[in-house]
Amino acid sequence: MARRGLLVGTAATALTLGTVSFADATAPNRGNDGTDRTRTVRGTLPAGSPDFVYLPVEVPRGVREIAVSYAYEKTPVPAGTQGNALDIGIFDERGTALGGRGFRGWSGGARGSFFIRADQATPGYIAGPVRAGTWNIALGPYTVAPEGLPYEVTITLRFGPAGSTPEPVYPPQRAKGRGRAWYRGDCHLHSVHSDGRRTPAEIAAAARAAGLDFINSSEHNTYSAHGAWDGLWGDDLLVLTGEEITTRNGHVLAVATDPGTFVDWRYRARDNRFGHYAKAVRRAGGLVVPAHPHATCIGCHWKFGFGEADAVEVWNGAYSPEDEIALAEWDNSLVAAARRSKPWVAAMGNSDAHREPDVVGLPQTVVLARELSREAIVAGIRAGHSYIAESSAVTLSFGVFGGRGLHAGIGERLRVDGDDTPVTVRLEVSGAPGCTAHFVTDQGTLFTAGLPESGTGTVEWRTTPAHAAYVRAEVRHPATVPGLPGALAALTNPVFLEG
Repeated sequence: MARRGLLVGTAATALTLGTVSFADATAPNRGNDGTDRTRTVRGTLPAGSPDFVYLPVEVPRGVREIAVSYAYEKTPVPAGTQGNALDIGIFDERGTALGGRGFRGWSGGARGSFFIRADQATPGYIAGPVRAGTWNIALGPYTVAPEGLPYEVTITLRFGPAGSTPEPVYPPQRAKGRGRAWYRGDCHLHSVHSDGRRTPAEIAAAARAAGLDFINSSEHNTYSAHGAWDGLWGDDLLVLTGEEITTRNGHVLAVATDPGTFVDWRYRARDNRFGHYAKAVRRAGGLVVPAHPHATCIGCHWKFGFGEADAVEVWNGAYSPEDEIALAEWDNSLVAAARRSKPWVAAMGNSDAHREPDVVGLPQTVVLARELSREAIVAGIRAGHSYIAESSAVTLSFGVFGGRGLHAGIGERLRVDGDDTPVTVRLEVSGAPGCTAHFVTDQGTLFTAGLPESGTGTVEWRTTPAHAAYVRAEVRHPATVPGLPGALAALTNPVFLEG
């Protein structure tokens, strides 16, 4: 049976369709194992539709599984005109309130169907009982063609005993590690639980092959993967849990939140909600990291500002012009922080790997931590005690040395007797053949030196706090386009100088 979806209510950022009811069809069969009842809703979302459209579904008692499939027309449009793209997810009888407990899953546009029951759910969705009440299928018209977006949603209820929901098994908070050491990680990865194609097992194997010590589960708008790593961690691999909070005004990583944490994404910058959810990430023990802030995909460009950021992803996947812009913007923020003696935001690099040929660990953030634990890794990233490398083959040591044995490493401050006191900047590099070392300060790039052909060498430069309020290192490949800098092989967070 098919019915039309009518718009019966509006809000600033959402619409609600007419309710789908199964009451008349299911009452005689309640509790009868194997019974299916199906309803199909068709309609057209107009151009200019709000970000989210809710389709209420009245779920009666005795349902063991809800299954949903959907399709929509990808209307041909002229070049330069947005076509149709429709995301989907679901909220249970606890409601659709922002940050509420009703969230039961999201797949965006990654799949055309899903199911939820007590013991199992489609990746991206949360297993658990299908309780009676009003559920809401969430449609997200990502883009709508001028002619509108025709859609069809089919809901199937299967009746019978509900079964039991197993307790999720979450990764441990620490791994054996090497004590106080530099640990390599990739905090932006996607599996089949959102729009990736790798399984968690394949990601864990790729992480080990890339020489990583830790990874962070960061699916788009769902935490369903948090319990999918059983047996995949080990003494050599720490698995952190998080989310890529994918809003219509940019994406932000929640890194190392408590397992099972859901962070809502249904707001734009003008709604003034982001600060609330950034605080929620930190309350859950995590870091707020704007991702690929200058990406050109629709909805990817970061519009929330960096006032709530604990770090920023300046290098995302294979190095690109978008990363060069993000790096320049981040460097400008260091200038402001140095001049005003204000807190600064550290840089991160992650692969954002989804599928082959995306390389897990290209790039990777290398963090100085007292141990290989969630708490220590979070502290090291937040403090900026880290550098970014294109692979585990690249290793850096970077610091600034003053008189009387004074020394400051990456992310630290060196205080000397006066602004004219000489200091020595030292960079040791291995694994970067054919590359060039650059020392960047608040006055720009003030020193450049080629590395030996082997890619292993030491570069030193003398300066003073008067000439450099901070200094950081870049290791770059040769330029391939005249007038443009070469791609990064490595990048450090700064050392600040104070006289």
